[in-house]
Amino acid sequence: MNHRRLARDYEALPARSEAVIHGAMIGLMTRRLTGETTQT
Repeated sequence: MNHRRLARDYEALPARSEAVIHGAMIGLMTRRLTGETTQT
């Protein structure tokens, strides 16, 4: 699980949670577009 912070919602403000989700999705989409794989 790469984005463990998203497993539970610890943020007090909804806008901050949304920003974390956007950041995770940007990372996911760039990995998919570039074809890079993560090492597990």
